[in-house]
Amino acid sequence: MSEAPVFEDIIYEVRGRAAWVIINRPKLYNAFRAQTMEELITAFKLASDDRGVSCVVLTGAGDKAFCTGGDQSAKDGQYDGRGIVGLPIDEFQSIIRDIPKPVIARINGFAIGGGNVFATLCDLSIMADTAKLGQVGPKVGSVDAGWGTAYLARHVGDKKAREIWYLNLQYSAQEALEMGLVNKVVPAAELDDAVNEWTDILAQRSPTALALAKRSFNADSDNIRGISMLALNSVKLYYDTEESKEGMRAFHERRTPDFHKYVK
Repeated sequence: MSEAPVFEDIIYEVRGRAAWVIINRPKLYNAFRAQTMEELITAFKLASDDRGVSCVVLTGAGDKAFCTGGDQSAKDGQYDGRGIVGLPIDEFQSIIRDIPKPVIARINGFAIGGGNVFATLCDLSIMADTAKLGQVGPKVGSVDAGWGTAYLARHVGDKKAREIWYLNLQYSAQEALEMGLVNKVVPAAELDDAVNEWTDILAQRSPTALALAKRSFNADSDNIRGISMLALNSVKLYYDTEESKEGMRAFHERRTPDFHKYVK
């Protein structure tokens, strides 16, 4: 294990030539707050600068959740940190793409909301057969457009991406595999072995060739970065509306939201 800063919300470990970045908030289903995002960015920068690291594994602690998006307890109109919406979400989404090393999503449980977008952005995804994917944005008065919508459509097709965002259903690992959202599904007990097999392979590959390949893949879709930034600025304004706040209130009160009474 290489030396690293002391983190509160994540765990950073170097295992062989793979940097493991683990969201460590299992009691909250690995939902992220502003501090989590800052620590994730720091960890990815560490991995990027470490010449001994060939790839990054992004995952969540425990067996219930990969990541379930933003921590709603830290959101009151806006979230609790810096960035356009109180979270440096755009910085972390960008660093997943910009780090010159493959990023593997180890999907061990629920990958919902913002966590689903993180998994979509990773270069490769290996999913436990017990895990589930899905979106919740319009259900709770939010949306993660750009990478969450346009880039998702490149993976699963336009019609399926619209279904995911409009209906907010949850999908099994097998369904995720069939729609092209993950590369591989394995029994939960074999998840680490499957991830380690791929990190061992990547450790034998030319780092420069991998970096060039990743850059070339990204070049074809980097226009979505502009869509994402425009959408984040729009969402900032949306979060200040009673319509959006109704989603948060309903979530905390465990009831069905009534968005329509706030539509002007």
